[in-house]
Amino acid sequence: MADKKQRVAFIGTGIMGAPIAGHILDAGYPLVVYNRTKEKADALVERGAVWASSASEAARDADVIFTMVGFPEDVEEIYLAGDGLLSSSKPGAILIDLTTSSPALARDIAGAAQVDGRMAFDCPVTGGEAGAVAGTLTAIAGATERDIEPVRALLETFSSRICCFGGAGKGQAAKLSNQVALAASMVGMADALSLAQQEGLDLEQTREMILAGTGASGAMDSLAPKALVGDWKPGFMVQHFIKDLGLALQEAEEREIALPGTDTAFALYDMLDAIGGGRLGTQAITLLYQEESEAVAAGLDWSLYTSQHEHDECGCGHDHGDDEGCGCGHHHDHGEGHECSCGHDHGDDHECCHGEGHDHGEGCCHHHGE
Repeated sequence: MADKKQRVAFIGTGIMGAPIAGHILDAGYPLVVYNRTKEKADALVERGAVWASSASEAARDADVIFTMVGFPEDVEEIYLAGDGLLSSSKPGAILIDLTTSSPALARDIAGAAQVDGRMAFDCPVTGGEAGAVAGTLTAIAGATERDIEPVRALLETFSSRICCFGGAGKGQAAKLSNQVALAASMVGMADALSLAQQEGLDLEQTREMILAGTGASGAMDSLAPKALVGDWKPGFMVQHFIKDLGLALQEAEEREIALPGTDTAFALYDMLDAIGGGRLGTQAITLLYQEESEAVAAGLDWSLYTSQHEHDECGCGHDHGDDEGCGCGHHHDHGEGHECSCGHDHGDDHECCHGEGHDHGEGCCHHHGE
């Protein structure tokens, strides 16, 4: 009886979800899958998973239910709607949300599950598509070691490390801390490559030199090589990174702390999204530093930004209410030092991508000269 495999439902078989579900299937667990776009689950069904026509149908007989969807509003709907997972799953079921979402929402779901005789905890992951494919993700649980014991073997099918932070919502908070660190390293990678390019350095040699010293980062290690060869395929989509950074900034605002590095990264990625880069990989931030022809070749359109900017004092491309400034999720005091979202004091020859002087898409944060 102890060897009997738990029945598993997996909802959300996208870039990360599909390989994670695949590892669970390969480990011999009976698996039911659901995804809004059925084609994204077809390969799993061909390998032996059972297709369900809805999330509630997938969850009905499952002992353990995983979700990995796009945005907090998707998480809220799939769990808390009238026909959501908390009402359609069986008593005693364990529900695990792998989505990077809101800590407050994770607490709400965990509380509601407890009332309904289920257990739910947040468990976002980090490691990107490569980690999902290799089964080496880090699982970040808003739960105790004791809480996860019934599902530890399941989590180990797709992760090489499980970090338990002890309570509902804390897994999400820890993941947002990871994303804040990633945001700074992505901007640092893009800045460094831009400077090296302008100085006429060999970019791969420069990257290897940085990796050998204290400037090393995961971004420089795994994402810079893609940027250098023009590979913009998403291992992690820009629009999802914007979501994560927005959640981090919201948490920071509620706790009355400043995250200037995250503010800068949000502004840059928000601009990348505004010109059509929302579904590219996060390494596409480097396109903001290149000439317009490079951006066009990647499918971007600077005219989208300039046309929006004419009607948007903030420059982020969104329609704000009277009480909102920049689209980063903070209410800034736009003093004299906050004209440019990148936080630097530029000379007259430097037009920032988020300031008023964008020169018809010639590039982002670089010097417009020879």
